[in-house]
Amino acid sequence: MEGLPSGYRPNVGVCLVNSHNQIFVASRLNNPGAWQMPQGGIEDGEEPMAAALRELREETGVASAEVLTEVVSRWLTYDFPPSVKAKVNRLWGGGEWHGQAQKWFLMRLTSDDGEINLARGEVDPEFSEWKWASPDDVVEQVVDYKREIYEEVMRTFVPYLSGKEAAKKV
Repeated sequence: MEGLPSGYRPNVGVCLVNSHNQIFVASRLNNPGAWQMPQGGIEDGEEPMAAALRELREETGVASAEVLTEVVSRWLTYDFPPSVKAKVNRLWGGGEWHGQAQKWFLMRLTSDDGEINLARGEVDPEFSEWKWASPDDVVEQVVDYKREIYEEVMRTFVPYLSGKEAAKKV
């Protein structure tokens, strides 16, 4: 994939907002209290936007979302701490990943909360519970090693939520 940093697993992230511009976050089953936005790996031959829509559907049950904008100028990266790195490299196999390189998408939920279903059955559930949060809470409640990337995502997308930016690719 163009511009993908070497040693980083290609990944997408979704900042899903509701009609009140609150952001969807969910608590991980394997790390209770670690809240994050939906994210996941890009499959071979898959375009990042298709991966983002697929991951959103698999992890949250949401299919009713419109893409408002995306970060296209560069991949955003984070490194795994040693304990996480050993675990994910064992689980994912086929590579020695330093961390993940992500393309992020800002999407708006176009249905009501009733569409959200963390146990849809398409994949093993990753989350135990979900909530709507403010941008500050999203950054505050993510695991430490993802905080910097979440700060960057919020800096990029919050202007779109306040109406200060026209919908365009960043």
